Amino acid sequence: MNSKRILLSPPHMGGTEQDYIAQAFQDNWIAPIGPHITLFENRLADFLGENTQVAALQSGTAAIHLGLQLLGVQNGDEVLCQSLTFVASVNPILYLGATPVFVGSEKETWNMCPDALEKAILNRLENGIQPKAILLVHLYGMPAKMDEIVTLSRKYNIPILEDAAEALGSTYHGKPCGTFGDFGVLSFNGNKIITTSGGGALICHSETAKEKAIFLATQAKEDAIHYEHKHIGYNYRMSNISASIGLGQLEVLSKHIQLRRQNHAFYQQLFDTLSEVTLHQESNENFISNHWLNVIQLASFEQREALRLHLENNNIESRPVWKPMHLQPLFQDNLYFGDDLETELFNIGLCLPSGSSLSAEDLNRIKTALELFFNKL
Repeated sequence: MNSKRILLSPPHMGGTEQDYIAQAFQDNWIAPIGPHITLFENRLADFLGENTQVAALQSGTAAIHLGLQLLGVQNGDEVLCQSLTFVASVNPILYLGATPVFVGSEKETWNMCPDALEKAILNRLENGIQPKAILLVHLYGMPAKMDEIVTLSRKYNIPILEDAAEALGSTYHGKPCGTFGDFGVLSFNGNKIITTSGGGALICHSETAKEKAIFLATQAKEDAIHYEHKHIGYNYRMSNISASIGLGQLEVLSKHIQLRRQNHAFYQQLFDTLSEVTLHQESNENFISNHWLNVIQLASFEQREALRLHLENNNIESRPVWKPMHLQPLFQDNLYFGDDLETELFNIGLCLPSGSSLSAEDLNRIKTALELFFNKL
């Protein structure tokens, strides 16, 4: 076995992160507040474009939790949520005592299917329930069909919380993912396209909404000389040290996006001649993915597992597609609307190493391992 393990998506430092951290230490901004938080938020908002405000938080999960609260989700409400996602998209719905109603995916983007979404909405309305929010995900960096979903949001007066945790740098019709919904969510976990170690952000469209998010994220302290509290608050604010790392990472964000897209081109060329493998990719030029992870579909579950184990034997990490939420034991009694495409994707889908730090040697090892596997079939 090769000594060096090739990971799916490891952190990739740009080099200036330590300069920002050193400055924070020099100025003694080690507390959870500091100037680098504001600077990080402003630079991130500049990257996302006009009409965006950013609240830096401890995680993408925290951002989803606050976003749902700002949309008014409460105990007993229902939230229409994409089934094919990581559980962190769904858990905050439960934090609030609300119920997720799961919506299936469409085959082009693997994201929330507009037809299934409308069926879910009509079913809930027929049962006397007005869904409180739509929580969609741009899975693996692939933009969802936002035109259709935004149209349904407006038609039925249901706001959108847009989980773009995996999609920083992806665009739909030239507009950044995370900026279409009433609120958007980003993650800076260690495996994301840029990282602050842990961390996330809530994308808002007004200064008022941003201030409310920060208020809730800092224990909901009222403006008084003493500690006065009228609302439940949380310890969700990003630290100044984490923001320091983020400032260095923002300097290499565009480069990291380019490198991930180059990795996709590598896989595209590699699988071009293999009819039994389908590489997940954009359906047309309106969808531009950051290709956070490259995902393939194989002929069967057995073939997927054989390839996964073959790569593991070569010390190359790969991982099945997310197990759909409506198949999870935690949500076995929840409603689901869709055609179960997610189950097929889970059974035959495999995520391949896609990090921006992959070297030429790494890519050659991956190519050799894949060619060896498929040549034996």
